Amino acid sequence: MGVRRRACITADRTMMVGGFVCRQSPLGRRSVLSRDVPRCCAVVLFKECWLGKHTEETVLRTPHETTHYDPRTAEHDLPAKAPAVLAPVDLGNVHVGTPVILSPMAGVTNWPFRVLCEQYGPDGLYVAEMITARALVARNPKALRLCRFAPSERIRSLQLYGVNPSIMEQAAKIVVDEQMADHVDLNFGCPVPKVTRRGGGSALPWKTDLFTDVVSRVVRVCDAAGIPVTAKIRVGIDHEHETFHEAGHIAQEEGCKAVTLHARTTAEYYGGHSDWSRIGELVEQLDVPVFGNGDIWGAADALAMVEQTGCAGVAIGRGCQGRPWLFADIKHAFAGSDERTDPTLGQVCQVIMRHATYLTEFYDGDERMAAHDMRKHVAWYLKGFPVGGGVRRAFMACESLADMQRIVDGLDPDARLADRIVDAPRGRVRFAKKVHLPYGWLDSRQTTHDEREALFGDDPMDASY
Repeated sequence: MGVRRRACITADRTMMVGGFVCRQSPLGRRSVLSRDVPRCCAVVLFKECWLGKHTEETVLRTPHETTHYDPRTAEHDLPAKAPAVLAPVDLGNVHVGTPVILSPMAGVTNWPFRVLCEQYGPDGLYVAEMITARALVARNPKALRLCRFAPSERIRSLQLYGVNPSIMEQAAKIVVDEQMADHVDLNFGCPVPKVTRRGGGSALPWKTDLFTDVVSRVVRVCDAAGIPVTAKIRVGIDHEHETFHEAGHIAQEEGCKAVTLHARTTAEYYGGHSDWSRIGELVEQLDVPVFGNGDIWGAADALAMVEQTGCAGVAIGRGCQGRPWLFADIKHAFAGSDERTDPTLGQVCQVIMRHATYLTEFYDGDERMAAHDMRKHVAWYLKGFPVGGGVRRAFMACESLADMQRIVDGLDPDARLADRIVDAPRGRVRFAKKVHLPYGWLDSRQTTHDEREALFGDDPMDASY
């Protein structure tokens, strides 16, 4: 697998790449047709030319790995390991009264959305969206904007992403020196191809030396300032290349105060149902708190995850998209109350306009930017309400808060959400088609000199958004 092989394209547009028989479409895209290896291990090695840039990468193709049933169906419930109780957690000198966490989501968890969630929820952790370390070091304006916190946020929680330990260390020093945050989370869970093909996100823990180096450097910088560091990881790249056991232990040994596990592999992306039993495994192995993540769509799911895994806290991602009041439901559930939020369309529209107002402030008074940013949020807020496609399209055309208010004023304020939609999955739910990794990434658990040279090159794209 470590040997580069030339690609030969025949007249019928069939291409041999590294022993694979591939078909090249008129657009130049390649799909694997056959090879004499197990499908779960099928890897495409290729060199491609794109916009004049030559890149090499490993592409891991796996069948849909998830066979786990939705634990909300009683027939397949996991046995309860612990009562559904969340005790306070201390991350160093940061006290989290109720360890319910808003997971960082790119393009979603800027301070306007975090503030909305915190207004509804308990005294948990509401984490800013991923900040690229190289962009922060380069003083990229968008990166700096994403580092802003509202005065009302009790714990300023920031997530850093990077591959180069030196750049990550520099970014951590900026966070410390400029007093940007009270807590730093490290992203080792992102499955998006543009991240993993650079060895970042959920691909990085496969290289244990690189993972250790990144974690230890950031922890050393932050510990000196009394800022706790946590890490978010996935189960692995796929089930043939699991990493969460080693990653959890390394994170603990290097000084992380907690670990969050998204109970899917990179190959599973956001498809099927996450395997909560893997969270339970990590809970049993580590001494630091383990927070569970994956498929919490309602308060009942949060209770079930704690019962079935014994995790110290729950992290909510896609489940709160368009539903910041989910944090109120979870707060009530762990307090032993059956109270749940069932907003009318009129109440939801009030939240939409409040969100848009916050975004206008986030964009320094630019209503057009705020209206454009709200497009994805409006689609989530209106999911399940009987508003029709025309209303949704009208929101997509809004250029100001006044435009949005005019549409809101024409909606039925008494309309309610259909019961079948209340705790339904939302956001991304599909499987990844393939996992993109640096060339030869799976050959060894250690990085080579050449790999580090390729990963740590001065790529200006790393500093942009």
